[in-house]
Amino acid sequence: MNSATRHYAIVTSAYWGFTLTDGALRMLVLLHFYQLGYSPFTLAFLFLLYEAAGVVANLIGGWLATRYGIQRMLIVGLVTQITGFGVLSLLDPSWTVAMSVAWVVMAQGICGVAKDLTKTASKSAIKITQSQAKAEDGGNNQLFKWVAWFTGSKNAMKGFGFFLGGLMLQTLGFAPSLWLMAGLLLIVLIGVVWAVPPLMGKAKASKSAKELFAKSAGINGLAAARVALFGARDVWFVVGVPVFLYSQGWNFAMVGGFLAAWTIGYGLVQAMAPALVRRSPDGLSAEVPAARAWSLALALVPMGIAAAVWAGVPDLQWWVVGGLGVFGVAFAVNSSVHSYLILAYAGSEKAAEDVGFYYAANALGRFLGTLMSGLLYQWGGLFYALIGSALMLVVCWLLTLALPTRLPSTPLIQASP
Repeated sequence: MNSATRHYAIVTSAYWGFTLTDGALRMLVLLHFYQLGYSPFTLAFLFLLYEAAGVVANLIGGWLATRYGIQRMLIVGLVTQITGFGVLSLLDPSWTVAMSVAWVVMAQGICGVAKDLTKTASKSAIKITQSQAKAEDGGNNQLFKWVAWFTGSKNAMKGFGFFLGGLMLQTLGFAPSLWLMAGLLLIVLIGVVWAVPPLMGKAKASKSAKELFAKSAGINGLAAARVALFGARDVWFVVGVPVFLYSQGWNFAMVGGFLAAWTIGYGLVQAMAPALVRRSPDGLSAEVPAARAWSLALALVPMGIAAAVWAGVPDLQWWVVGGLGVFGVAFAVNSSVHSYLILAYAGSEKAAEDVGFYYAANALGRFLGTLMSGLLYQWGGLFYALIGSALMLVVCWLLTLALPTRLPSTPLIQASP
């Protein structure tokens, strides 16, 4: 195993541990407070600062990772997540609803910063290690495969986290689950300090906000499409699906288990995306049209499920479950192609800044989707949430039509066969 592959494996393993706890946290908070009688909008509100913090954390995290190195940002992200778990575990059942909501939102904001600092550092490491591998093995480019495997395996771990969160809430309770997860992250933190090179990814950072935000047409267009893509997922996935299934008589472990199975399957499809998308020698001319086609196909799925809800079909929960499975396949390919394209468009010298800008857009999409998930579900149930998802996906498709299929001033990335 060469040094680039080893560093890729180390960073991926560290992010697995982080993602496992992050997925569990979402189920813990969502199901615990739904059990306490919180409304769909209040449940969504609990996650708003978590998502909003990610917008800032991605932008700053990309700049900091470029200036100080990826290892330091991984350490900061892990320490911040452990701190958030500790704060959240101090929640007192005797507090008023307003005090409880404010406390949870604050703790979630801390965890939101942690998540996106860690994600930006980890995904930037892929670009760095891929460039290193290209130099070491004579030019064999594994970028799409490495991105797909990283993203897919990460989401599989997040799925395990969903199941773990529901199971721990049912067996251990709220605070003990948070303490257990903090202990797991402490082990991951020790591994990062010991195994990740201190100066990985360190380069000359941007000196002004204008330089930080002045991205290429490809990165700007892809970032805008990412807002719509992830907003379309979360507008019905964050609140609508788990609350709907729980209202149909499913218990915590069943809801967490289903969302876990969905996310694991979604991750496996992401990992297989390079085999599902036709490749081009230049790395863009076939991949960009693939992003357009898969976006349009994905928009049809929530439309079909919304039609089933509108018609009041029997056994509606199974239509939703089946529809979500189809949605997961198409969404996984979309997400994997987008994750590849951002690194294809990004420059290697400041990859962390480009990735941070892009994932700030990703966080903005999650924020908007989370907000609308609570509002639309409260206004019109799952049907409204599905219509919102479909409209966002149409916007995503329209934005991908403007993505460039060539890089104007830098050599094109060579795709692996």
